[in-house]
Amino acid sequence: MAAPGENMRVNADRLWDTLMDMAKIGPGIAGGNNRQTLTDEDGEGRKLFQSWCDEAGLTMGVDTMGNMFFTRPGTDPDALPVYVGSHLDTQPTGGKFDGVLGVLSGLEVVRSMNDLGIKTKHPIVVTNWTNEEGARFAPAMLASGVFAGVHSQDFAYGRKDPEGKTFGDELKRIGWVGDEEVGARKMHAYFEYHIEQGPILEAENKDIGVVTHCQGLWWLEFTLTGREAHTGSTPMNMRVNAGLAMSRIIEMVQSVAMENQPGAVGGVGQVVFSPNSRNVLPGKVVFTVDIRSPDKAKLDRMRAKIEAEAPKIADALGVGCSVEAIGHFEPVTFDPKLVTAVRNAAERLGYSHMNLISGAGHDACWAAKVAPATMVMCPCVGGLSHNEAEDISREWAGAGADVLFHAVVETAEIVE
Repeated sequence: MAAPGENMRVNADRLWDTLMDMAKIGPGIAGGNNRQTLTDEDGEGRKLFQSWCDEAGLTMGVDTMGNMFFTRPGTDPDALPVYVGSHLDTQPTGGKFDGVLGVLSGLEVVRSMNDLGIKTKHPIVVTNWTNEEGARFAPAMLASGVFAGVHSQDFAYGRKDPEGKTFGDELKRIGWVGDEEVGARKMHAYFEYHIEQGPILEAENKDIGVVTHCQGLWWLEFTLTGREAHTGSTPMNMRVNAGLAMSRIIEMVQSVAMENQPGAVGGVGQVVFSPNSRNVLPGKVVFTVDIRSPDKAKLDRMRAKIEAEAPKIADALGVGCSVEAIGHFEPVTFDPKLVTAVRNAAERLGYSHMNLISGAGHDACWAAKVAPATMVMCPCVGGLSHNEAEDISREWAGAGADVLFHAVVETAEIVE
């Protein structure tokens, strides 16, 4: 395969302007975005993205999960496409770049190819996956999971948001139920560009993360059942305190994660107290433990210990305890050939780089089940993400998009 010349770069200013224009849709309250999946704002963002892709001469396809695919033809009608993309949906208090950078950089790759008159043997398909975040409809990476055969479409359509609205009904409501069968498309390769969502690249002063692996994950939802009682008039020795049981389980999760260092994390980010009144001991507490590791044996060992120890903690306080696994994916090893293409592109372009394990899940994790896949990452300020203060620089965005451009075009095979 011919490698692109080192003078071939994307239009970083155009990419940045596109990012800022998308950020105007679904603005947050503190400078970020609230463009949760299948909301009116998501629908508006999709239409803007479609208009840009139309202008770039791309042909749209949409599957029955609402995944959007925009194709730039290759010279060989029988060659499988190179896919590049991420997601446009955000957290309720999300930043301007998480996911969006990957989708719009895919568009920028095509725009730059058009500018430079580049033809490739393989088609290139820019992709927006539905409901990567999982903030409104759990689990995360839902539509790419259906695409990869991890979930059924019926399962996905039946997911409910906190108001009881279903994924299927909301997808229909915003008008993005396509006619393609989910997963029918075949890929030659899949690339995803993303902000790191962690502090390593910035701390190491590196421009590019060459992503070699993605951590596996378990989300374990605990339901603790105590007894509602007045916080002031119930003696300490007569309480059945589900909140206390939760706090001790969280401490245990911390200990389990620390016992499995390096390469393991664990914590709790979501807790629901019931009745959630300041002077009533909770009769019910629901919370989700999030554990991750790139080592499958370590991940499974952590889960087993947490599930074994939590009921003992609860039982000692007279509290009922049940647990359900509500999210999971195995650790992923990305395709060595594509990883090398990313690394070579960074070197060719003169960008500093390092190998990186993604701490977060991404649509690339499911794409890797059906095709060779890898990721490119750029730094983010302070490692902050899933926060409206999430930030990157124009230079970081452009550097990663340059690397993506080179790796995608090389893999799609330039036609002289």
